[in-house]
Amino acid sequence: MYHAWLAATFAFVIFSASEPANACMAEAPLLLRDVKYADVVVIGRIENYQIIRDQEGRKKLPWLSESDALILTDYARFNVHVDEVLFGEAPKMLTVTWDNSTFEEPKSMPPGPYLLALRHPQSDLPPLRGPSATIMPNKEPQALTVLQAPCAPAFIIKSGSKDALAVRKILNRAK
Repeated sequence: MYHAWLAATFAFVIFSASEPANACMAEAPLLLRDVKYADVVVIGRIENYQIIRDQEGRKKLPWLSESDALILTDYARFNVHVDEVLFGEAPKMLTVTWDNSTFEEPKSMPPGPYLLALRHPQSDLPPLRGPSATIMPNKEPQALTVLQAPCAPAFIIKSGSKDALAVRKILNRAK
């Protein structure tokens, strides 16, 4: 009896969802101290922002709807025109990827300027602070990727904001 109830509950949850799947059950806060996981931190402007549709990745997730697979497998690629390097080393122009672990990537991004914390795909991620996450492998392992703890907002922060100023202070203390 218990198994029948559990199966019915599971089926109801799966088939009654009107929103696309979210890779996270709950959103975690952005912890600015996570900037310590960055390999590079810059102030820059976003150019040539585009969503990369991962058809192969979608084929590997046949149990998901098309929109849910899109959230989990597609990612963004863009260039960053670097105005200032706050940490690490960076050329004047970077190609960056971003696989938003929390929601679907935005269709477009205003140019900025932003404070962007970036990491090499092989570097450690900040820890999971929510009850779940789906983390897909990086599709472009040669490119820097936006730092983002699973289920938390990304380190794409408006340059003059309080958070950007706080990150600058954290980096200055770390020197």
